[in-house]
Amino acid sequence: MTSFCVKRSAGADAPHEHAIAASASNPMNLGTINANYTGRVRVLGIDYGARRIGLALSDATATLASPWRLLQRPPSDAETLRVVLTEIATLAADSDGLEAVVVGWPRRLDGSPSEQTPIVEAFARGLEARVSIPVVLQDERLTSREAESRLARREPDWRKRKQKIDAAAAAIILQDYLDGRPRQGGEHDDA
Repeated sequence: MTSFCVKRSAGADAPHEHAIAASASNPMNLGTINANYTGRVRVLGIDYGARRIGLALSDATATLASPWRLLQRPPSDAETLRVVLTEIATLAADSDGLEAVVVGWPRRLDGSPSEQTPIVEAFARGLEARVSIPVVLQDERLTSREAESRLARREPDWRKRKQKIDAAAAAIILQDYLDGRPRQGGEHDDA
């Protein structure tokens, strides 16, 4: 069985600070990840939307996230799950492997669930039941807005930005996850 945990922001004022939710009031905290982060293994980030699914991939050291692909959502949830599982299987079979899947967890600014929250949670549970690697929900508050802002600096045409925003948001979600997790070896505190 895979580990499934939720990473939440510290609050609405700091949407991209990290803390692992460990309260009894959080029903999605089903465990924690006990992974070895010293190997050369990638992490997949997913921004699950109503029409499109943005995918981001970390480098082989699981340090830097980059937008990777954009998938159009098939009409059924079952087909959507199958398409994403195919991508996960392909990445897991690659020489760099796949350490975890990070799914953006939609919440309102005050931390309460949005209309999309139960849909994404069901999707994440579906992944968890079918893969042997950890599936993690990562707070995605304001990531689409941040992605739009970053893309606007480089691409003035909103039509072109629209095609890139979901994968860019997935990269921000994934980078937040990578930045917030503990590292083993190689990094030293200067304090």
